[in-house]
Amino acid sequence: MQCAGAVFMIEPASFSFNEQTAASNAMQRAGEASLGSEDLVAAGRTESQRLRRALESEGVRVSVGADTAVPRKPDSLFPNNWISFHDDGTIVLYPMLAPNRRLERRAELVEEVCATLNFRPRRRLDFTAHEAAGRFLEGTGSLVLDHVARVAYACRSPRTDEALVHEWARQMDFEAVLFDALDAQGRPYYHTNVLMWIGSRCLMCCAAAIAAADRARVVASLRESGREFIEIDRAAVDAFAGNMLELATWDEALGDATVLVMSSTARAALGDLKMRQLSGCVDTVLAVPIPTIERIGGGGVRCMLAEVPEMLE
Repeated sequence: MQCAGAVFMIEPASFSFNEQTAASNAMQRAGEASLGSEDLVAAGRTESQRLRRALESEGVRVSVGADTAVPRKPDSLFPNNWISFHDDGTIVLYPMLAPNRRLERRAELVEEVCATLNFRPRRRLDFTAHEAAGRFLEGTGSLVLDHVARVAYACRSPRTDEALVHEWARQMDFEAVLFDALDAQGRPYYHTNVLMWIGSRCLMCCAAAIAAADRARVVASLRESGREFIEIDRAAVDAFAGNMLELATWDEALGDATVLVMSSTARAALGDLKMRQLSGCVDTVLAVPIPTIERIGGGGVRCMLAEVPEMLE
């Protein structure tokens, strides 16, 4: 299935502007926030809790891990970059560019998720040794996955090593589709999941951001999935409209249902026409305000959620 019915989140203890990631993430804004500000930490925690409550209100199961204040981990609320869970029982651990992000990987958190959401690990793939060689692959930030067609989309960046994408695809039995994608200033997008996402009946992509030499190939691959193709521009990407996640849930009236989770910033950027397109492809649209996390952390709703799918028998 394309969409998971459960997610793993982290409640942050030290949320702040991360100077170690800023060079490769142009979406971070230091703004008026001071490093380590108690108000900033509180805002990050409040927004994370708000997202959790909104998800649970729609029937999505959520396992929340607690960050530790020491050592300081300013981006801990983005767990999808260091771990992914797969329906065959595979758990993958990923190599991270920023040294302070590598501290986020904690074995006790993995054990807690598995116990809480009844996920039974059958295989572990650990790519973290590649950090020593300066090669990185940051989870489902670097990889946007079509689970049905088994295609992994990845835009090259300092955080997404081409050879590691191919190695991941080989071990997970996916086809790798690599490309270059640049923002309006000609900088590589730091993660693939800021410019595209794939749901069960539709997908969204900023095709204009994909390099001309790659665009036709990538768009053709996306269209071959049979999903409705919804195109956005770079301005919408800047508003985190490419950073959404569709999840599976259950409704007493509808039965099996889907909920598309986005930020209020993304919702405002899309306009009525694209929202009507989205509403025709999912059962519920959930827009949650996380402005501090977006502005200071440079990541959106999708970055905060590591899916935990139901396991195949």
